[in-house]
Amino acid sequence: MESEYEPPTVWTNDEDSGGEWASINRPVSGATHEKALPVGTHPLQLYSLATPNGQKVTIMLEELLALGVTEAEYDAYLINIGEGEQFSSGFVGINPNSKIPALVDHSGDTPIEVFESGAILLYLADKFGHLLPKDIAKRTTVLNWLFWLQGSAPYLGGGFGHFYAYAPAKFEYPINRFTMEVKRQLDLLDKQLAANKFIAGDEYSIADIAIWSWYGNLVLGKTYDAAEFLDAASYKHLLRWAEDIAERPAVQRGCIVNRTSGEEWEQVPERHSAADIDNVLKLKP
Repeated sequence: MESEYEPPTVWTNDEDSGGEWASINRPVSGATHEKALPVGTHPLQLYSLATPNGQKVTIMLEELLALGVTEAEYDAYLINIGEGEQFSSGFVGINPNSKIPALVDHSGDTPIEVFESGAILLYLADKFGHLLPKDIAKRTTVLNWLFWLQGSAPYLGGGFGHFYAYAPAKFEYPINRFTMEVKRQLDLLDKQLAANKFIAGDEYSIADIAIWSWYGNLVLGKTYDAAEFLDAASYKHLLRWAEDIAERPAVQRGCIVNRTSGEEWEQVPERHSAADIDNVLKLKP
């Protein structure tokens, strides 16, 4: 039986509360140290890490390059959130919320700073004219699902993922609470994909990229090692879609950018040209 917690009249930060991310979590915003961000040779500069939110953007950029959009060439610099690099003055200057990913577009007279992964996907889709339908009805459907993801993923990541995988102790109530919601979301996606090849219909779009990075990775067992716990195999249409997306070369390329864990062929900490990925993938068994 879990001991009952009596909230104080005014909350104060307990720096000894534990947890994998306790050392970098804090109740205030802003920079903790001065450090400028590097800038490469391409107009698009990405500062990120290969979390699901980070993978959204690198997959998008690799998909654009696969479509022949040479203007989508980019430099990707690693932001190690475990070391608090997202709190540098340079990064906070781009994203005051101190969350990866963040993108700077230097192609115009004035640099354009974009933060929030969904906003970056939308920006790139509009800028280059791909992966977002022009038809207003189809476009709206894609955006419905993109915004669904942006609102739903915190339940999966900050809720289920935190208490199931990262909390310093396992407690039944929060795990059950967030598992219930995640399974509802999986059921929703499964039903949507029973009637559609892709999330928003017959066309692959930024909605698929955004949702796959979270829920595709989840049901394929790549996030939180929770596929068996969530009975992911029972969501057959969702699993079919997740496996199909995972076979896309651009997805495989995007998933390993800004990654420092896993097998040797899965790690491309920084990306400045296609060769950076090509050279690592040659090591794939």
